[in-house]
Amino acid sequence: MSLLIPLYVHPAEDPGAWHRLITAATRTYGVVLNPASGPGEVPDPAFTAAAGALRAAGARLLGYVDTDYGVRDPAEITEDVRRHRDWYAADGCFLDRVTATADGLAACRRLVRTLRRLGVGTVVLNPGVHPAPGYARLADLTVTFEGHWSTYVSAFSRPAWTARHPAGRLCHLVYGVPEALVPLAVRTAHERGAAVCGPVTGEPPNPWAELTPALAGAGR
Repeated sequence: MSLLIPLYVHPAEDPGAWHRLITAATRTYGVVLNPASGPGEVPDPAFTAAAGALRAAGARLLGYVDTDYGVRDPAEITEDVRRHRDWYAADGCFLDRVTATADGLAACRRLVRTLRRLGVGTVVLNPGVHPAPGYARLADLTVTFEGHWSTYVSAFSRPAWTARHPAGRLCHLVYGVPEALVPLAVRTAHERGAAVCGPVTGEPPNPWAELTPALAGAGR
């Protein structure tokens, strides 16, 4: 099981969390860098330093980019990805709020092709739900669930097409997990065909402001 780590807190606000993440970098699938709901307008020195330390420790860096469910101009998305690469040496991108409908598949395919031509190494798509068949073939990793633990245990369903994809290309991000049940959340993701996950104990509005307790035991 690999862990995807969206740590949406500034390094100056919680340096301890970033230090723990750096020391456990090799236990992760990747770390999502999100200075300002994207790369921001100018480089952030604290994120530059954190990104450098993570890279030196062996982490894969994924720049956060909001696609606004297909509404945002692809040129703006591409520019954000380029900034993450140039400012923070990101290896790839984490495309958030990706549309999940069949109607949006062609536009998403064009966007991913553009990013591949830029040299983006890893593309993660996050529709947060199981998208129409076809999306998962575009990405290195697709987040097919993002939501609360209560929903994950009571209302999760897995479409048949997911069985045609390796578990290593599917991810579940679950928040509001009681700390004692984090190991169960990891096992549940694996049983549901996702070899990458990110269970956290945090709650909205920003459940990703803290590290997953699973990081301490990942890879053991």
